[in-house]
Amino acid sequence: NGTEFRMYPYENVFAHVVGYSDKGTSGLEQVMNSQLLTSHANVAEQVQKEFQNQKNVGDNVCTTLNTKLQQTAYDALGDRKGAVVVMEPDTGKILAMVSKPDFNPNTISDDWDQINADANSSILVNRATQGLYPPGSTYKVLTALEYMEEHPNSYKNFSYECDGQTIVNSVRISCYENEEHGEVDLDRAFAKSCNTAFVTLGSKLDIKNFVSLNKKCLFNQEIPFDLAVKKSRFELTQNSDKSEIPQTVIGQGNTLMTPFHNALLMCAVANEGTLMKPYVVDHVEGADGTTVKETIPEIYADLMSEKDAKKLQKMLREVVTSGTGYNLDTDLYTAAGKTGTAENEGKYAHAWFVGYSNVEDPDLVVCVLVENVGAGSKYAVPIAKRVFDSYYNNNMKEYYSQKTDIESTQTNQ
Repeated sequence: NGTEFRMYPYENVFAHVVGYSDKGTSGLEQVMNSQLLTSHANVAEQVQKEFQNQKNVGDNVCTTLNTKLQQTAYDALGDRKGAVVVMEPDTGKILAMVSKPDFNPNTISDDWDQINADANSSILVNRATQGLYPPGSTYKVLTALEYMEEHPNSYKNFSYECDGQTIVNSVRISCYENEEHGEVDLDRAFAKSCNTAFVTLGSKLDIKNFVSLNKKCLFNQEIPFDLAVKKSRFELTQNSDKSEIPQTVIGQGNTLMTPFHNALLMCAVANEGTLMKPYVVDHVEGADGTTVKETIPEIYADLMSEKDAKKLQKMLREVVTSGTGYNLDTDLYTAAGKTGTAENEGKYAHAWFVGYSNVEDPDLVVCVLVENVGAGSKYAVPIAKRVFDSYYNNNMKEYYSQKTDIESTQTNQ
């Protein structure tokens, strides 16, 4: 009947990253609108269609998103508020990006009033790129990095006796549920996420250098990406009151970051210190399938030295083999990462996990943030595990399927 409309076959699953095109636009619908409306069809064909009052078909935008991983991440997050980001650390490709609560872009016009009436849920906000949260213990990656950079020859000698709580700069700090970790070195303090050890070593950091490290690692910076990203906040300065240091070095206080930013930092660690420029648009093609524009992986910045990245890789691996990420220890793949339990005043803590798989040659980086539920090891790690499991189970099935086909062909020959 001449009426044109968008149809989103996956409904809510890609809602925030793909966006909507009614009641305005968001996501890729917004930033790639001009490409979708531009036609690279044969010029003569375009002219002929215009004379015949026919529509010229626009270009297609092809993303890097993996439907299996996106669906897995979406299902694993369930009905909880939060976000999941899945990336390739050596290319910068976004393989999945989920945010909840979500919406159905097919019915956005009908649901508009109801969505906007629920101000507390912020349904339209892409929490992966726009949500700012205290990073909790996932931030200890940067605290450990700064400490090792300042003490390259002696950081291995760090030793601390943890009895579950301490007072530093007049601030009382406790380990999660006041757990006593006993004597710990830096690796064990990291693996067990010992707050008291980290505030002790963090209180001795050179604040000027620490501020510079955070700036280098994208805090208070614009992050280049196909979609808009909120700046993560790091407010500690040389002039800050010393009482701000203990909370800051364990990812609390005024420090806030997006799940997307946290995923990028882990990508740099997994990729020997080098951050690749993140992207979700793989290429743009004409209606006839010819490639109009293609995204080529490129280096964005070196966030740390290869030597320091390898030190962090070893520590992150121990989180899985003997620390708070033990549920990721499996024979299907090797994993490394950091859990986080970020205190949220008056509510349950935010649960974090950020890490990667196949530690010798990393395949995936996964970042999970679940709002107001509790410990990262209990609520975020299982979600990441489902994503990793899905990736390797599917890859193995494809491998054995291809192998069987080859063997069958050889037998027939």
